[in-house]
Amino acid sequence: MLKTKIRTHRPSDASPVNAVHDVLYENARLYPMDPSLPSMEDTCFAVTDGRFSAIGAPVPATRRVDLQGRMVLPGLVDCHTHLVFAGDRSAEHALRLSGASYEEIARSGGGILATVEAVRNASEDALVESALPRARSLVREGVTTLEIKSGYGLDTVTELKMLRAIRRLDEHLPIRVRATFLGAHAVPPGRSKGDYLREVVDEMLPAVAEAGLADAVDIFVESIAFDIADLECLAARTRELALPLRIHSEQLSAMGGSAAGARLGALSCDHLEYADGNDIAAMAKNDTVAVLLPGAFYFLRETRRPPVAALRRAGVRMAVASDLNPGSSPIPSLLICAHMACTFFGLSALEVVEAITRHGAAAMGMADCAGTIAVGRPADFTVWDLSGPEQLVYQLGGLYPDHVYAEGEPV
Repeated sequence: MLKTKIRTHRPSDASPVNAVHDVLYENARLYPMDPSLPSMEDTCFAVTDGRFSAIGAPVPATRRVDLQGRMVLPGLVDCHTHLVFAGDRSAEHALRLSGASYEEIARSGGGILATVEAVRNASEDALVESALPRARSLVREGVTTLEIKSGYGLDTVTELKMLRAIRRLDEHLPIRVRATFLGAHAVPPGRSKGDYLREVVDEMLPAVAEAGLADAVDIFVESIAFDIADLECLAARTRELALPLRIHSEQLSAMGGSAAGARLGALSCDHLEYADGNDIAAMAKNDTVAVLLPGAFYFLRETRRPPVAALRRAGVRMAVASDLNPGSSPIPSLLICAHMACTFFGLSALEVVEAITRHGAAAMGMADCAGTIAVGRPADFTVWDLSGPEQLVYQLGGLYPDHVYAEGEPV
């Protein structure tokens, strides 16, 4: 069981006890996931103007809600998805079941490039409509902060179309959606890597930045995609444009991309099955978040696990995400991936709850506004009829919160 303590936290001076708050939620078992706050039983918290305004004190409020002893967690954070796409790759799954590897399929023209063709042929409206059910599946589980990447366009027109679709999802959904530009996902057919990277750096990135369509930039550093020199080139341009950097690294081979990315200031390095001591040391030194993606590990039937014990010893923060995508993780469930992180990778229940709340927020550069319950933060929270957070990683599927709130509003 996760350790709980009954304790009272005094509201900040910005929310004095005698102020009248909007809503007071009473009789809660509260897990703030904020290092400065303990877990609390039989407690209360208040929300005013969409933000947490008091914790642990029975303040005056316009309305009171009795949570009847239910568990309260922060809104969940899915910090790595590719859920805007077209078509499906079920035929590739059949090939993998027959023994083909992800790399073999990719080099033969399948993989990412198969989805690229479908996305290029799809309208922006079609991309939005097909993505909404996937996103709503995550919201139903309690996700209130969601990251979505582009990367299935591989030309300027289509990458911008994908990013516009992601921005439209933010308008359709009652949660916060953040867009990541992943033009450096693969090299399109008929192009040299160097020529295509110049298009990404010199044409796509400035267009994305000028239109305000991305909150971060990502790159796939791997033998079938881009190398460290490409990463350095992209990172230099993202700095000029004041866009945060994230990296897919060490998924299929050890290339040193995680160490290089950490030194270049990346918010996160994602996958990490082949990360070594140098990668981990660099990530620890630069406070880079390790994003673990057990869905892809499972679906690709990989055998090499991320070095969780070494990451833990080094004090590297670990996030877990669904990696929802059509080819290697068609799993529209953050909670199933959280279960897998415990079962396959050896994370504890507490580590996984941190991984899908505050550490996921940190991987997105949103540690100050998502993933925790604290006075002054947006009131994103979930209410569960469960005995404790460990149940989230015990049961495989079928778990849903009783209520989800985003900025104080029911979802």
